[in-house]
Amino acid sequence: MSDQAGKAELLRSLHIPGAPLVLPNAWDVGSARAVVAAGFPVVATASNAIAAALGYDDGEGAPSEEMMFVARRIAAAVDVPVTVDAEAGYGMGPRELVELLSSIGAVGCNIEDSDHAAGGLIDVDIRATYIAQMRAAADGIGVPLVINARVDSFFPTSPLAETRKRADAITRAAAYWSAGADCVFLPGAGPQDLRAIVAEVGAPVNAGLALKGGSLDELRAIGVSRVSVGPQLYRSALDHLHSDFQSLFETRK
Repeated sequence: MSDQAGKAELLRSLHIPGAPLVLPNAWDVGSARAVVAAGFPVVATASNAIAAALGYDDGEGAPSEEMMFVARRIAAAVDVPVTVDAEAGYGMGPRELVELLSSIGAVGCNIEDSDHAAGGLIDVDIRATYIAQMRAAADGIGVPLVINARVDSFFPTSPLAETRKRADAITRAAAYWSAGADCVFLPGAGPQDLRAIVAEVGAPVNAGLALKGGSLDELRAIGVSRVSVGPQLYRSALDHLHSDFQSLFETRK
């Protein structure tokens, strides 16, 4: 546990406003080792990419056992801290989820507030209570799990009207931060939304970065503490694979 606790504290310490932790998300052992070899200090998994590689849809379409098996293999294959995208928790209770993450060697996780069973977003108070119970469970086992609370107000599947998204995101981010989350993640948020959340909530903020057309300098200036690319590297790798296949196919003629 002491090694995991040290890795968790290292991961937490790397969330610096204006000098964000950059995470090129991995989907298997090979991609995780490539992240480390490139010099990045942390490996983060991308549930979307792992599910796709396993042949399932995103949004908890893959069995949790298969998703966590991949995460376990990644954590065992690298020496740096590993943070796992746990989606919405796969129907597990907060203690069960924390104990599972600890058992596979993870020291951080994403937990989102999309309701994959009923659609829409989980009630903010229910999700905040879940996060508070995760924090208590992590403290109880002696591994200070770094909880990245994903706020899906801006997500493409969000049912909220555009005029309500920013206010809803601020409410959710503040509630999760108060409940014990270490960071709040706002996928789909624009620069003005991010500025408002950084200013009004005060929590370390995780933003997504587009590989094409994204500006890391802009995110630094906004004051975000963490930057993720999600499943984009997996998709880029597939694009290269398809290009290679096409070249091979052409040589057959």
